[in-house]
Amino acid sequence: MSLEKLSSNKVYGGELAKYKFKSAALGGLDANFNLFLPTNASESNKAPVLVYLAGLTCTEDNGAQKGGFLGPAAKEGIAILFPDTSPRGAGIEGEDDDWDFGTGAGFYVNATNPKYAKNYNMKTHVTLELPQVLETSGLPLDFKRQSIFGHSMGGHGALTLYLSSETKQYRSASAFAPISNPINAPWGKKAFGGYLLEGVEEAKALYDATELVSRHKGPLHVLVDYGTADNFYKQGQLLPENFLKAARDAGFDEFQVRVREQDGYDHSYYFISTFGEDHVHFHANFLRA
Repeated sequence: MSLEKLSSNKVYGGELAKYKFKSAALGGLDANFNLFLPTNASESNKAPVLVYLAGLTCTEDNGAQKGGFLGPAAKEGIAILFPDTSPRGAGIEGEDDDWDFGTGAGFYVNATNPKYAKNYNMKTHVTLELPQVLETSGLPLDFKRQSIFGHSMGGHGALTLYLSSETKQYRSASAFAPISNPINAPWGKKAFGGYLLEGVEEAKALYDATELVSRHKGPLHVLVDYGTADNFYKQGQLLPENFLKAARDAGFDEFQVRVREQDGYDHSYYFISTFGEDHVHFHANFLRA
């Protein structure tokens, strides 16, 4: 799988580059991603990798352009990988009918419904394919030191990929306004009902952070922020209290799972960029250890 470099911008002394390749995980479709490399990354000083998963309707560009992550990452010597949010151009009937399902809404699952199973394998794309492609590219990245964070649907992705990884792939996870208990939220029920053969029941075991944290064994390093003025929070899409209760009931204290209520903040990148530096520094504690 050869990488094609589409663009490059110097930023904070480092480079933000956009790449494209043919993705086997996404059924042979083109996949785009952005990668920020700090200026001090080299073959003898490979950069640890922080993966950012964006939310519904977003692409690989939103977090890179609006998240406020690149300056803090440059100071910490951390690379940030920005995958897309779904396959593009699969041509599946109905995949472009709604903003919260299909294109732009891959939910970071591996689809088991045959209609979507060829293309909608974002879990494999993020956790296995992108690291393999980048490791063979010669770029100075250290995938033995990885952490993950995300927003909304991407916050759901970050928490579930962290909590479900049997290999302990990620050292830490954080999320902005994550869909924390999707089996009990309209977005999650819709996505799981479409992508998964057994729907919500199948998702319980693999793709719900509240369910996963309640069964988790071993230490955790998790940070979650959400805003009280977030309309999706008010509508019951995010359910952070369910996640927090499950974590505390499972014995995880605030040093292992911290959930912060941010007064007056909404669901937008204004909120994300306000706390973006906090999240990069949080991960730096574990990535640089």
